[in-house]
Amino acid sequence: MGPDMTSRTLIVSAAQLGPIPASARRAETLERLIKLLEGAAKEGTQLVVFPEAALTPFFPHWLVRDEDELHSYYEKDLPGPDTQALFDAALELQVSFVLGYAERTEDERLFNTAALVDEHGKVIHRYRKIHLPGFQTVQEKAPFQNLEKRYFEVGDLGFGVQPWRNTKIGLAICNDRRWAETYRVLAIGGAEIVCLGYNTPASTPHLPESDALVNFQNHLSMQAGAYQNSMWVIGTAKAGTEEGVNQIGGSAVIAPSGEILAVAKTLGDELVTTEIDLDMVTRYRREIFNFAQHRRPEHYRSIARPLS
Repeated sequence: MGPDMTSRTLIVSAAQLGPIPASARRAETLERLIKLLEGAAKEGTQLVVFPEAALTPFFPHWLVRDEDELHSYYEKDLPGPDTQALFDAALELQVSFVLGYAERTEDERLFNTAALVDEHGKVIHRYRKIHLPGFQTVQEKAPFQNLEKRYFEVGDLGFGVQPWRNTKIGLAICNDRRWAETYRVLAIGGAEIVCLGYNTPASTPHLPESDALVNFQNHLSMQAGAYQNSMWVIGTAKAGTEEGVNQIGGSAVIAPSGEILAVAKTLGDELVTTEIDLDMVTRYRREIFNFAQHRRPEHYRSIARPLS
């Protein structure tokens, strides 16, 4: 018997990944993803969320001098020969998933992308990262780089919302979580679930005073977005020390109340699985954050007033 398509509850999993070494073959990484997908299916999961750039190490953390090496990190087709097995597994297991990856288009444009794949193994929605952090040029004194502005263009698909089963899903990637507009635009579009993968260093070379707050601020931004927009947020990390860069974990499933329902305990490959109640979105949007009744964007302009 298939899943109950009328139920307003879902079992979801944040599929955290430990580090992916630069020496790893794509097939090796794919085996790890399929193992997590299979584990999630055994737990009854219907939606699995993988991290940002889940198929490769996070190469913007260093200067890539060789063009062939750089191109090896991008996917020209999804699914393609190197990733088809993951899509086949989704079809066999009847599990949907969100996959973060580096995209290289037919016209040679480069994006930091996430795709929503349904239980039939079909890509039904794509999002390209809008809020790119970091730099275009190498930071000479930094212990590691963040060259996202060098290796990716700003996303051109907007914050779309995709119907799936009996809910609506929005996608976001890493630094998007820090910006209030991300959640608000997705909420206005009707999203009840936001799926968000990230690769976040445990230190910020150009703002070291924030290092002690990285884990706190990671959860803070997702919890605030979830609560202020009455939505579920599934945040999934690529964690651990990858090519010399320490990355946080903290993969979590966060409720419309802002509460963390489940959170990762390790910095390695780990499933964070829980059941979510989609009607909680309905209740919070009716009783607390009713946009139609209480939101007044027509009055949201700054007025300079002279001091008396």
